Amino acid sequence: MNAKTYSPTILEEGLGAVAIGATLLTSPLSRFWYSKWGAAQAEIKMSLPGDNLVPDPTLASTRAITIDASPAAIWPWLVQMGQGRGGLYSYQRLENLIGCDIHNADCILPEHQQLRVGDKIGISPDMAFDVAAIEPERALILRGDMPSDGKPTTWIWAFVLQPIDKNRTRLILRSRLSCARTFTNMLIWRVFTDPIAFNMERKMLQGIKIRAEETISRI
Repeated sequence: MNAKTYSPTILEEGLGAVAIGATLLTSPLSRFWYSKWGAAQAEIKMSLPGDNLVPDPTLASTRAITIDASPAAIWPWLVQMGQGRGGLYSYQRLENLIGCDIHNADCILPEHQQLRVGDKIGISPDMAFDVAAIEPERALILRGDMPSDGKPTTWIWAFVLQPIDKNRTRLILRSRLSCARTFTNMLIWRVFTDPIAFNMERKMLQGIKIRAEETISRI
């Protein structure tokens, strides 16, 4: 195990909590910005793997980050994600405050490099996504089907790697959620889950970036 850690410090976790609170308070206005954090207009509009699983989303976002590494160097970090696996590379302490039991890996874990369609990727001991599709070194599509008010809720989490050149890649994270437009669902998903998810996903993208780039620098 690499001695160096890339997980946020206590100060960063505290600032993350403040950011979550601020986003919750301002989300009616700030969602226009945070729903497309880091993404170019072309990336927001383009069709991506997994879109067909939720063709008419109730809520959707496209976020992205540039990583100075090839898709091959980034892919292992995506494959090993999940509770009880490599973690989610986000605010570990905040996740564990609500019982997620997440432990972020700081190195590539060979025992978690085999992933197949139908496998479970947990984000807590009680909630998991199914692997809906895999395109090695290109796309990892996760699908969560959850009971909710009215029709079942389907949440697609798509991680897509778009090469810029041989040494740089765009990591695009698209989220598409379909649920009945009831007051309860809008309260759960739009008012609370959506702004919290933005802060956790942004930190996840940054966490993947720093890990992949550090791996490259050691080669």
